[in-house]
Amino acid sequence: MTGHLDFNPNETPPQELKDVFKSWKGQLTPERDRHLNENVVNMPHLDGIPHHRLAEIFDRFSVSDVANKPDITEQVALDSSISVYNSQYIPGLLILPSLLPPTTQKTLLSHLLHRDLSTPNHKTNLHLHYDVNYPDRQASFFSIDPSTITFQPKDPVIHPPLTAKAVLEKKLRWTTLGGQYDWTNKVYPAEEPPKFPSDIAGLLRGLFPDMEPEAAIVNLYSPGDTLSLHRDVSEEVDRGLVSVSLGCDAIFIIGLQDKTSGATQYEVLRLKSGDAVFMSGQSRFAWHGVPKIIPGTCPDYLSDWPGKEFPEWKNWMSNKRINLNVRQMRE
Repeated sequence: MTGHLDFNPNETPPQELKDVFKSWKGQLTPERDRHLNENVVNMPHLDGIPHHRLAEIFDRFSVSDVANKPDITEQVALDSSISVYNSQYIPGLLILPSLLPPTTQKTLLSHLLHRDLSTPNHKTNLHLHYDVNYPDRQASFFSIDPSTITFQPKDPVIHPPLTAKAVLEKKLRWTTLGGQYDWTNKVYPAEEPPKFPSDIAGLLRGLFPDMEPEAAIVNLYSPGDTLSLHRDVSEEVDRGLVSVSLGCDAIFIIGLQDKTSGATQYEVLRLKSGDAVFMSGQSRFAWHGVPKIIPGTCPDYLSDWPGKEFPEWKNWMSNKRINLNVRQMRE
C-alpha cells in the first residue's frame, strides 16, 4: 500500500485555489490583514484545552541536550485555557492560536535546529546532491564558524560547496524527522525509519492523542519563500496532521473541492508563532499551501535566537519562519 487509495499524489490543485494562492503572494494590505484576523475570531469556538494539561506535558519535555535550556514551564498560565476554533468551511480543521507559550517555542526551536538537524539520519533537501560534514559529537551547526564548508557536492561540476552560512541562511529548506519521506516517488520507505524524537512526540501526543507522531517535515522559510498547494496523501492512515508555527507570520491557504459539483471552499489564515493547526476529517486531505511569509513579524522573544552563545548568528531567527508538520504513517 502506497498512501491513501482515494487520492492521486500527482493530481494538480483546482484552478480556483491556484488563483487564490497567487493573489495572496502580493503585498498584504491593511484591509486584507484585518480580514485574516477576523477569519479566526469569527470561527465557531470550541471548549478550550485546560492549560494545566499542557503544564503536565511540558514537565516531561526534556531539555537536557539542547544548547539553550530555558525553564519550559515558566510562562504556562495554569488557570487559563487555550482557544480552539473550528472552521465552518473546512470540516475537521481546528485552529489553536498561541498553543505553545514562548519558552516552549524557544525550547522546541532549539531541539529542532540544534539537536535534530545535527543528527545524520535526519535527511534534508540538500542530501540528494551533497555529503554533509556534521559537527563533532552532534554539536549544533550554529556552533561552528559560518565560513566552514559543511556541505560537499557529490558532483563539484554541477554544485558548489556550501558554507554553514549559505546553508542556514537560505539553501536549507527542510529536514525530516522519523519516517524519511521519498519526495521523488512520493512514498515512505519500507525499512524501519529512524526513531522520532521522543520528547517532541510526547509533547504532541499529549495535545493530540488521536495521532501517533511518526514522521515530520521541518520547513525553513525566509521572506519570498512559498510552499506550493499540495495534499498530504502518502500516509496509509487518515489520522490527523499537526502543524506548528515558529517565528514570522505566514499566510496559510487550505481548501476543498466538491467531487460532484466542482465547487471550491477555502480558508485563508494568518498563522503566528506558537499557533497550531490540526487537520482531521475532511480537512486531513485538503489542498493547502503557504503563499507568503510576512517579514519583520517574528516576536521579540524569538528574534534573537540562537542567542548570545552564538554571536556569529545574532538575530538569525528575526526574519525566519520554522514550521513543524507532523503525521502518523501507518496503523
